[in-house]
Amino acid sequence: MAITLTKSAAERVRNFIASRGQGVGLRLGIRKTGCSGYAYVVNYADEIAAGDRVFDSEGVKVVVDAQSLSLIDGTEIDFVRHGLSEAFRFRNPNVKGECGCGESFSV
Repeated sequence: MAITLTKSAAERVRNFIASRGQGVGLRLGIRKTGCSGYAYVVNYADEIAAGDRVFDSEGVKVVVDAQSLSLIDGTEIDFVRHGLSEAFRFRNPNVKGECGCGESFSV
């Protein structure tokens, strides 16, 4: 079981945490929503709860709650820039389909 970051994503997370001045890492989870069923939830990890799993990737802690882990295990998070747009991109091997807008997925 693992969640990994590319070098680009790890650098972006480190910069966000440094500019914010606090945080232990990146929190990744999912919520039920959208036309395909689930959406990623990305936030700062200010603490690590009892049921959380912690992965160290490229020197950054990635914190995932136990309920989300089974649906996103093996995911690689990248940070990409295209022109004026920039965003995290998820390569989740468990995904069976995505909605047309790319905001939600099914497993």
